[in-house]
Formats: sequence, structure tokens, C-alpha cells
Amino acid sequence: MNSAGQYSAFADAAIFAAVRTPWVDLGGALSQVSPIDLGIKVGREVLARAGIDPLAVDSVLAGSMAQASFDAYLLPRHIGLYSGVAQAVPALGVQRICATGFELLRQAAEQLRDEVQLALCVASESMSRNPIAAYTHRDGFRLGGEVQFKDFLWEALYDPAPGLDMIATADNLARRYGLSRKAVDRYACDSHQRALQAQRDGVWAEEIVTVDNQVFELEGYQPRGISLARRESAVSADSHPRSTDLEALTRLRAVHPGGVQTAGNSCAVVDGAAAALVGRASACTRPALARLLASAVVGVAPEFMGIGPAPAIRLLLQRSGLNLGDIGRFEINEAQAAQVLAVAHELELDSSRLNVEGGSLALGHPLAATGLRLVMTLARQLRQHNLRYGIAAACVGGGQGMALLIENPVYRA
Repeated sequence: MNSAGQYSAFADAAIFAAVRTPWVDLGGALSQVSPIDLGIKVGREVLARAGIDPLAVDSVLAGSMAQASFDAYLLPRHIGLYSGVAQAVPALGVQRICATGFELLRQAAEQLRDEVQLALCVASESMSRNPIAAYTHRDGFRLGGEVQFKDFLWEALYDPAPGLDMIATADNLARRYGLSRKAVDRYACDSHQRALQAQRDGVWAEEIVTVDNQVFELEGYQPRGISLARRESAVSADSHPRSTDLEALTRLRAVHPGGVQTAGNSCAVVDGAAAALVGRASACTRPALARLLASAVVGVAPEFMGIGPAPAIRLLLQRSGLNLGDIGRFEINEAQAAQVLAVAHELELDSSRLNVEGGSLALGHPLAATGLRLVMTLARQLRQHNLRYGIAAACVGGGQGMALLIENPVYRA
């Protein structure tokens, strides 16, 4: 693999604070909530937790993949306005599929080079509200003609360039790296068990804000709000982690004949949102959550899209002057078990530093929001274990990989 790609280094960027909603299963308590309202919830909460006046925000960056509400075009702007940011502050929509959360942080850090002092980054995804869509009926229906509506959530997993869905690209990696079904299931089992234990230990409690039924007021404008489904009054924990074992995973049928990927060793489908405040490290009046040091993004073959984190991490290390041994923790998104195992094999990563609290196989993967979750989880681990550097990375549909390098601001040698 070559080192082509885009590398950015940041001299004075930090994440002041970050929060997220619980990740809730498809069709669960968050299933009827617009991603805009989930974004407003975490936007307001991260400002409150940081003790920062919303009027101090100079830029709003927000991302969401599917158009999950009729006002989806307005998502970045409405998240900013209803979070209390000044009306004169502009808002920008950001999209890099599964790496959208990373891209929000990268663009925020880039903006700090100019006049921006503080950026509000929000990523929100409602997988449940992905539409049943039609793109060819604007002119109506011909008598006896084909009427074609498709499930956007399902069809979006298919890449027409190689003619493969995302599961098939992971199966390609399994064949390339000689990964057996047993090895893939074993990794998935470990991820589920690690995540369940982490949840029992309460390690994600500081990341998560409880979501309940509420109204968001904005003087002079229509109110917005959250109304939970299934008669829920509040949700405060990730819903997908559950007890499983290798025997149960082994019994599941592969999605594609001869493949290794199943519903049990692929990421869970969930709804959720996350937010972060990015500002200048030199202006932070109390210890930041993490310093943002650098980012790298690369392109890879679409039919092997899941390997993307490997060259992105290599580029990040080459340009930053670090090596694998300098990195205390890696959080690599678990789109599919074979995919993350292939990355680990390619980089020769040991399991003691990789996704040590489980990952998206157990927690779920709300596309745009996952990157922010990975970074806040990584930052907490660095502080907890007094480790200096960490890397968060993800593969990207269509054939990309992105990685972020962060530093523990309270590290003691």
C-alpha cells in the first residue's frame, strides 16, 4: 500500500468536551426522533457540560448521512440555532459517510487557523428514519408501468462500482487475509463480551446524556422537540450490548454463501447523536478532553473498502514521526469483524491495545456519529490509563479510510 492521501497536522487544537446519546437499536425508543432534534439535544448538552456560553461559538459543523426528515437540508443550521448559537454564526453540513465524525473534527481544527475560536461539531443519525424512496417518479406513473420504491437503508449498503454490498467487501478481505469463519466469530464474541463488561462497569457513563421527552424553544420561532417511541419516558444506556457466546454466533447463517460475515459479526444498526466542542488548546481554561494532533484520509479499492484504516494509520504515523509502539490505544470502527481483523493483521496490531472495551459490533454504528464516539471513548481511555497517544480510525464506503491522532493533555511521563 502506498502513502498517498491527505495529511493535516494541528498545532493548537483541542476537544474541550464531548457527549453522546445512548446508541439505541433500530425501531427502538429513538426511532421516531428527527436527527435534527437528537443533534440539538447533544449540542445543548455539550455546551452546558463545558460551561460555555453558546454565544461564544464561532462555527457550527454538523453531519448526518440519510435524509431522515423532510427538513433535512436545514440540519446544520437548525442544530446551531436551537442549541443557542448566535444567529450570525454560519453552519456547514459535512459528510464522509462512516468517517463523518472524524471529518467534523478535522474541519473544526482547520478553521482554528483562521478567525474561529470555538466550533460546535454535531453528528446525528437516525437509521430508523431512513426512507422508503423512489427517484424516478417525479413525472408520475405510466399506466401499467413499473412502480419502484426501495428501502434506502438497505440499498445504501450496495456499491454499484464493484457491484458489491459492504458485507461482500468484508468477505473479500477475509479471503485475502485467510480469515476463517471461526476467527471472525471469535473476534465478534470478544467484542460483545468486552462491551457488555464495560457497560456493567459504567465506563461509558460520562459520555452519555439521558434522552427524554422535551421541547426545544427558540424565541421568535417554532418550537421543536423529542418524543420517544414505545411509550418510553427516557433512555440512558446503549441498548444493543447483550450476552452471547461463540456457539450462538457460529449457528448464524452467512449473509453470502461461502462468506464469513453474519448478522452476529457485523455492526448493529442503531440511532444516536454525538457532539464535541473544538477550540484552541492554548485558550482552554481547564484540562481539555484531548488534543487533536493530526488527521489522515486515503482512498482504497472499493471492493476492499474495509482495509482503509490501515493505510490511513500508516500515513498518520509516517507524517507525524511516530510508530505503532508509541500508540497506547487504537479505536478502529467495527463495521464488520472480518474488516477490523484484516486491518489488525495488516498493521500487526495486538489485541491488548485495540478496541479494548468492545466496539460497533456490540454497540452499533450510527453512521455519521460513530467517529465522535470513537474519539471520546479513546480520549477517556488515555486519561484513565495515563497513556499519551491514541488513534481512532474507520473505513468508509466507496473505498476510503480515515484516522485521527489525539494526545492526552494530562499525560505524565
